[in-house]
Amino acid sequence: MNLSQNWRLAEQRYRLVGEICPHCGVKIYPPRDACPDCSQPAQERFTFSGKGEIYSYTVVLDAPEGYEEQVPYLIALVKLDEGPMLTAQLTDFDREPEIGDRVEMVTRKLRTEGNAGIIVYGYKFRPLLMP
Repeated sequence: MNLSQNWRLAEQRYRLVGEICPHCGVKIYPPRDACPDCSQPAQERFTFSGKGEIYSYTVVLDAPEGYEEQVPYLIALVKLDEGPMLTAQLTDFDREPEIGDRVEMVTRKLRTEGNAGIIVYGYKFRPLLMP
């Protein structure tokens, strides 16, 4: 992802802003032009709580370009309390995570881009601090 695209996606990446379908009520993340359930236009903004649970996870040992310095790291499918599932890195675990662990979104460094060393931030999930 280039730097300008990262800035266009800032609300999604820093605040988990998606959409809610005004026709059927499904909460959508990431935002899209049509509801995946009823196919109607769904462009009403919705900010997710950022809380959810680990649905599945794995340890990444062979990272894609730009993420090599973070190896090994945890990546998970997180089911948000509002319904959608998303893929995200896990952070701040002092033990092996478990399926069903409660987590919350935090903004953290994702990687450093280019020769200028521009830091790209986005969301990761850590263990839930306050239930």
